[in-house]
Amino acid sequence: MKRWFGVLIPVIVFGSLIAWRIAQKKAEVSGQAQQRTARMKGPVVASIAVVQVRDLVKTFEAPGSVVAPMNVKIAPKITGRIDSIGVQEGDRVRRGQTLVRIDDSDVEAEVQRQMASVAEARYRLAQAQLNQNPTDVAVGSQIRQQQAAVGSAEADLKQAGESSKAEVAGVSADVTEAQSGIDDAKAGLNSAEANLANARSKLDRANSLYKRGFISAQDVDNAKTSVTVYESALETARARLRSAKAQKEASDERLASVKTKGKADVEAARARLVQSRAALDSARANISQKSAYRQSISALNASVAAVQASLRSAQSRRRDTVLISPLDGYVTGRYADPGAIASPTQPILSVQFVKHVWIAVAAPEEVSARLHIGQTAQARFDSLPDRVFDATIAQINAAADPASRQFTVRVVVGNEGNLLKPGMFARVAFQTERFPQCVVVPREAIQRDRQGATVVVVGPDQKARRTPVVTGADDDAFVAVIDGIRPGDRVVTLSSFPIRDGQVVISGAGKRDGGRRGAWTK
Repeated sequence: MKRWFGVLIPVIVFGSLIAWRIAQKKAEVSGQAQQRTARMKGPVVASIAVVQVRDLVKTFEAPGSVVAPMNVKIAPKITGRIDSIGVQEGDRVRRGQTLVRIDDSDVEAEVQRQMASVAEARYRLAQAQLNQNPTDVAVGSQIRQQQAAVGSAEADLKQAGESSKAEVAGVSADVTEAQSGIDDAKAGLNSAEANLANARSKLDRANSLYKRGFISAQDVDNAKTSVTVYESALETARARLRSAKAQKEASDERLASVKTKGKADVEAARARLVQSRAALDSARANISQKSAYRQSISALNASVAAVQASLRSAQSRRRDTVLISPLDGYVTGRYADPGAIASPTQPILSVQFVKHVWIAVAAPEEVSARLHIGQTAQARFDSLPDRVFDATIAQINAAADPASRQFTVRVVVGNEGNLLKPGMFARVAFQTERFPQCVVVPREAIQRDRQGATVVVVGPDQKARRTPVVTGADDDAFVAVIDGIRPGDRVVTLSSFPIRDGQVVISGAGKRDGGRRGAWTK
């Protein structure tokens, strides 16, 4: 009997626990059902917006880059060694300001030589004019004058030969130095290519590790940045090599020019010697004849005019040794240093006009058709997040890009404070369409299904009523409603639970306009 009690008591206790748990579960289910019923019958908290009358504005926003309307590459007209550069990148310059000076020793020597030639030619002309009228000019005096001219011509011939040898020696040294620069530039190029190959290899490894989840996206971006930096270094090394080659070519050309010029000077001096000797012979034979005097005067006048033209040419080349700024702006590039050989094909400085700047953006065909020159726009910059700049369309390309089928639109932005720099990233917003005085609701208030568009209208009694509407134009924040509601009606934009017709709606905290404002405002 005691054994049966020992078995029966645990069974009874276990059964009692099961019964208690079943009863508790039924009570929980009943409570949840009651709560669900209370929620369905009770008010719903929702965000409510008032139907408004306002303009709808469609905008198009596109990214772009800031560019300078004028970007001038400063290069010399002549070949020569750079003596000084008075500005650095970032310096502000004024129109007419001296920027670069080229060594003018050779040009100055040529100017002095031409001035001496002018003085000599004028002296000869003056002497001839003094002796034109007298018919009894002593033959001996004329002969001695021409003998002096022959001696001067012989001295000029000797000086021309010596000057040519000296110039050839100097330019040959420049050629050797330019070749050394090419060798250095090639070594730098090889180093830059090796660094770029190493950076690309690291980027490949980083991409592989990132795909496998071993490193972060920031590491991949750092690797990409390194590749970009070394690509820029490679382009710089290539530019150095091109510059060195250009200097070498310029030195070779200058050497050839100096040799040619030396030969020409020697031949010219020799020709002047022959001419002087011929003049001496003429003086000996015909000095007493008036016609010979007149011809001599004409020849000397022509000689004065010729050497004066040569002097003006030399003075012009001397002015070309000073490079000035053609505009007000900022120095944005410096491609050479003092001591380098400058040539007309190689720019030394870059000067950009930034009093106002351009922003170039790409617009699709359907957008560009709604834009016109002179139309206003608004520009924003990531580096100036709290500023909105007024812009005006200055150019619209008449032809689309063949690859993207988009048209380039350039807007002009004032830059009096010099806040905008070429190369900055910008976003430009254009107004493409405007629909005045529309009855609008926030986009979130419109619900669409197979039957069409509807809104949930909250009446004066706070009860909801689902109403079909006919929609029209829209923008980023609002939708125009042509029929179905009136200004002043209240519509639901956001609710925690689905709202049934007739259910009480309580306005809760929320954004009444969907949290958007459409076009930018200042």
